[in-house]
Amino acid sequence: MLKVLIVDDEPWVLEGLRTMIDWEKFGYEVCGEAQNGTDAMRLIQENKPELVLTDINMPVINGLELITKLNEVMEKPPKFVILSGYDDFKYARTALRQRVNEYLLKPIDDEEIEALLSRITPIIQNEIASNEEFDKKQFFIVNNIINRLIQGEYNENLELLTRNTLKLQADAELMCILIEPSSSMNPFQPQISDYFSEEHFCFFQDGSGRAGIILQSASIGNESLETIVNQMHSDLTEQSQELVFLALSSRMVGVSSIREIYRQALEVWKRKTHQQKRGVFYYSELRSLKKEEPHEDHFRQLLHKVQTNDSEQIQPCVKEAFTAFVENLLTLEVVKAKVAHLELTICRIIAQMNGDPDKIMTKLQQEYGNLGELSDYFILSRYVQNLCERAAVYLSELEQQNEQNTIYKVIQYVDREFRNKLKLQDLAQQFHINSTYLGQLFRKQTGQGFSEYLNAKRIEEAKSLLKRTQLKISDIAVQVGFSNTDYFIDKFKLLVGVVPSVYKNENKNQQL
Repeated sequence: MLKVLIVDDEPWVLEGLRTMIDWEKFGYEVCGEAQNGTDAMRLIQENKPELVLTDINMPVINGLELITKLNEVMEKPPKFVILSGYDDFKYARTALRQRVNEYLLKPIDDEEIEALLSRITPIIQNEIASNEEFDKKQFFIVNNIINRLIQGEYNENLELLTRNTLKLQADAELMCILIEPSSSMNPFQPQISDYFSEEHFCFFQDGSGRAGIILQSASIGNESLETIVNQMHSDLTEQSQELVFLALSSRMVGVSSIREIYRQALEVWKRKTHQQKRGVFYYSELRSLKKEEPHEDHFRQLLHKVQTNDSEQIQPCVKEAFTAFVENLLTLEVVKAKVAHLELTICRIIAQMNGDPDKIMTKLQQEYGNLGELSDYFILSRYVQNLCERAAVYLSELEQQNEQNTIYKVIQYVDREFRNKLKLQDLAQQFHINSTYLGQLFRKQTGQGFSEYLNAKRIEEAKSLLKRTQLKISDIAVQVGFSNTDYFIDKFKLLVGVVPSVYKNENKNQQL
């Protein structure tokens, strides 16, 4: 059944519209009534009706203001029909230019409204069918990408595809949530949007049919997350009339972390379902209760040896790790997945230190071939040993270069602290360098003056917040480091070409 909501400040009009129309005949149920715009705003956002009939003249918020506000805040606003007296007819005509679909003049004739429903209902049904078809296609695309990542596939092209499809920033903070039983979630009509805004999550099913969510979690604090998932657990349990289980990973950064956060959520799922427990469980709690697996500990130690260039201890550490793999009966494919994660971590560290991962990876693959082609434990252990030894030497060289390159440290500091109050003179004093010379080095290294670079960094962060939050523009200005909102707006328009409010609305329209 489609849902219709009626808004009018006259109780007799509400009563008449509810009773004079055979709503069920046209496939509708009345999901709510409101006598003012404020109540209507709340009820429409809660019930998400497909159709709203609203009077123009109402207290607090009139009909046109209500429609305008809902079009701004709702991803998929309903169809609107304006109820207008003859004296307000000119307003009804204005309303037709504000995404209002039809209007009815009072007093309302039952034949007229039935004729209107005959016209507008097929339009609504066709749009719903079209949206459902689009959602199905989108689900299959996203599901395929997520499953490729959680199965261990990763390369630059796949990362770019993932970021574009899921609308992720390079440094997006991510979490994975697994839901059991999966029957409690419909992949084509996910209830997740009741708890998280649509641009902050994607729904998937793994190879075993488990339902999962990849969540952009940066804007959600731990307390808020706990409240949301507890409510989600309660609602799903009530709806499905089954005991529901939610397994949550830790928070990690970037597309390359998707496999790991899925693995964490899966580990929680395996341990808790084996114990026949239901509820909400976190990987962080699991880690505090369990003893780390020996091979996990060895790989952490191995990464530490690489970062400290402890070359003498790399070989023994690799040997201990692979001995632990054998003792724990891990398959070669599982081990290769762990090695791939170690390899990606080392490459990310090299890149963060302004190095080129291909400098060691190209030679390594020329000698051993691709990681996926390695066919036994011994060759794989030699691969890991050579990877770590070469990475240790290269990272040591990069560290020495970076220590000699003060401007690199300054840029890193600005990239990290741009939200705070920064001045070139203060940085020069902090890094023990003449401020004029520092300004020259900064322009030579980045192609921009210090202030230009800092403002560009802040504006990029502001663009991200405008896309993914409902914060006020003044609050965003403060969060990214501008103490003066007008100055922020001027700089934003200079760099982006439009003011922040226009940029925010353009991105909203693109998502509809």
